[in-house]
Amino acid sequence: MAGQFVKPISDPFEEKDGVKLPSYKGDNMNGDSFDEKSRIPDPQRLIRAYCQSAATPNLLRGFATGGYDAMQRVTQWNLDFVEHSEQGDRYQELVHHVDEALGFMAAAGLAVEHAIMTTTDFWT
Repeated sequence: MAGQFVKPISDPFEEKDGVKLPSYKGDNMNGDSFDEKSRIPDPQRLIRAYCQSAATPNLLRGFATGGYDAMQRVTQWNLDFVEHSEQGDRYQELVHHVDEALGFMAAAGLAVEHAIMTTTDFWT
């Protein structure tokens, strides 16, 4: 999810059509385009990789605790998928069953607003 920051290499150089350049070493070192400028190590890439590495779990945490994954929103997930997929009918059927189950749970006293229904645990 965060990118290919470091790439193990077996050869410090790669050659194409007689042009020899330093190997691509990962997004935090140099670029993957086969040109001289892209293959120059850039220390700013380390800073960007650090920032992205920190931002990714923060984004996941926001999704996990912000209600995006709440079961009562299941009908709002992947609407394009439903409309443009051979599996759309099966998905709609599943959504219907989830809605029925949520109704049963509400009748049994477990409100969809309860934290167990609106948050997701994740580990990094």
